[in-house]
Amino acid sequence: LRIRHPSPHVSVCVCVSLERGLCEIAAMSVQVVAAKMAEVELKDIPNKDLPPVPQVAPKAEEKPAVKNEPNAAAAASEATASGDPSPPTPSPNPMKMPQASAMKRTDPQQNGGEALVNRDGTVVEAPRTVKKIQFADQKQEFNKRPTKIGRRSLSRSISQSSTDSYSSAASYTDSSDDETSPRDKQQKNSKGSSDFCIKNIKQADFGRREIEIAEQEMPALMALRKRAQGEKPLAGAKIVGCTHITAQTAVLMETLSALGAQCRWAACNIYSTQNEVAAALAEGGFAVFAWKGESEDDFWWCIDRCVNVEGWQPNMILDDGGDLTHWIYKKYPNMFKKIKGIVEESVTGVHRLYQLSKAGKLCVPAMNVNDSVTKQKFDNLYCCRESILDGLKRTTDVMFGGKQVVVCGYGEVGKGCCAALKAMGSIVYVTEIDPICALQACMDGFRLVKLNEVIRQVDIVITCTGNKNVVVREYLDRMKNGCIVCNMGHSNTEIDVASLRTPELTWERVRSQVDHVIWPDGKRIVLLAEGRLLNLSCSTVPTFVLSITATTQALALIELYNAPEGRYKQDVYLLPKKMDEYVASLHLPTFDAHLTELTDEQAKYLGLNKNGPFKPNYYRY
Repeated sequence: LRIRHPSPHVSVCVCVSLERGLCEIAAMSVQVVAAKMAEVELKDIPNKDLPPVPQVAPKAEEKPAVKNEPNAAAAASEATASGDPSPPTPSPNPMKMPQASAMKRTDPQQNGGEALVNRDGTVVEAPRTVKKIQFADQKQEFNKRPTKIGRRSLSRSISQSSTDSYSSAASYTDSSDDETSPRDKQQKNSKGSSDFCIKNIKQADFGRREIEIAEQEMPALMALRKRAQGEKPLAGAKIVGCTHITAQTAVLMETLSALGAQCRWAACNIYSTQNEVAAALAEGGFAVFAWKGESEDDFWWCIDRCVNVEGWQPNMILDDGGDLTHWIYKKYPNMFKKIKGIVEESVTGVHRLYQLSKAGKLCVPAMNVNDSVTKQKFDNLYCCRESILDGLKRTTDVMFGGKQVVVCGYGEVGKGCCAALKAMGSIVYVTEIDPICALQACMDGFRLVKLNEVIRQVDIVITCTGNKNVVVREYLDRMKNGCIVCNMGHSNTEIDVASLRTPELTWERVRSQVDHVIWPDGKRIVLLAEGRLLNLSCSTVPTFVLSITATTQALALIELYNAPEGRYKQDVYLLPKKMDEYVASLHLPTFDAHLTELTDEQAKYLGLNKNGPFKPNYYRY
């Protein structure tokens, strides 16, 4: 395209403006993804009265000009093909033309597109580098700075490694880690101690940052640490624990240590451990035996390493699920002679304790934290209400609007799950054995069904009963193609995963904690976390809610450890109501909340102490 004008500056400006228009038209019309961008050469035609400028020979070191030669050649070939035999006319400017790399004209409306001016006066569009996205299965390195167009695709292509990072409370996972079992590694912290077994001690700095973030959202536990640190109410306590090892648990462990206790810890779930947090605890001197992705053998080996250690015997147990208590009863029953009490958090572990008590085999007092008000109403309800969506989104990217979901169980966990899914536009069904919970589900607007009535049509199946064999092979066979199956209960017994490990079914790992189980006819279901606890295996849980549970656990340990002999017998106890209210009061300042105080007359009328407790033990919140 040639435009004559007495002034070369006007000619160049007009050409750049036309170039902009051409590019905009091209951008609107291009539909083929892989098409090469057209290269347009806009040439400056001088005034006839001005003498031509001789060509300047390029210097050897002026390499940037060479980059434009292919563009010029392509433009020349295009001009020849269009029937224009006119040769390029040199620039009328008698001064030496700067190098193309030094003459850049940026058009802000073209997203930073640049025009380069060659030595011969031609203005060409800067060559654009299109960076190709390399996907994970090609085993090639990603480009460090992807183009804007490629960022979204790149974010999906790295989803497999991302799930390692985000799964189970945003666990930091270095993709360069080898597959060597931590049991085969010899690791030491900076103090020379090797009394731990974790994935990688080098991740300690990352874990410390996560613990510091968690401390900001756990005000009650930090307040308890500050208030009781001088008294050391747990001085002499030797606590062996088996819980989820996350940043929130780390804050609890460090609080117990600040209150005078010695701690040894293992994980209660093979998928929920945050490796970097375990590393930070090991670096801090805690005996931690856990890593993400343990085998069943590793799981029991870690528990045994916590318990069976020369010169150290526990006198308190903090359990989540009952596995630690079961292991000590099975392998080291004599230890219970020195153990003062057990604090149990989960419904599964509490059920085991009540069974032992009924059989007359419970030989120490036990505190049922799971049925305390602060655990039931906050951890089970509010925590699951938020984390169920997080776990499903991170693993499957599912859209909830219009999906048909069946939630098995309408306890506090089931109530939280149903409320969240209903708010997102899902069609929610509920199964329940308890007529009271069933009536609550109906009054909350959910349809009560039997699982076999809807199993063929639902898109998502969620179990939260604490029972076993809720979803058996018969139901799994009848599910629709692509049905998502997951568990929000503590134990992995609710979904009959063992029945799926048969020769006729194919297991296909999609990403971390996500498996396709494929039937011979091609039907597949999406199984999350192999039937284990979804939120702590695949995502995160709200730290503030866990502060409530952790504070309750700490107070229960203090109560059992310091209780005079005879106060608690060999039975299962609920947390005193006064202690529940104290835990709640520690969290109110976060919301700038102000409690109303009873007057003496009001307190007398209700027959209450002005400082509580305000409800009888039989009260249902």
